[in-house]
Amino acid sequence: MLKLAIVVLLLASVASLFGGLVFLVKDEGRSSRLVNALTLRAVLAAFTVALIAWGFYSGQLVAHTTW
Repeated sequence: MLKLAIVVLLLASVASLFGGLVFLVKDEGRSSRLVNALTLRAVLAAFTVALIAWGFYSGQLVAHTTW
């Protein structure tokens, strides 16, 4: 469940990034939609990092590396 939430947040972050690109090209700086899209992306990225940190702290996410 946690991994699914992380993947959904990452996909939403990428969608917000491309939405910001569309607003950058379409609005040509006359609207605040670009700022709103990039703010949403930053919030989603911060929430994703916090969720990953909580997953490692709680033991739901484990690194299986040999190094």
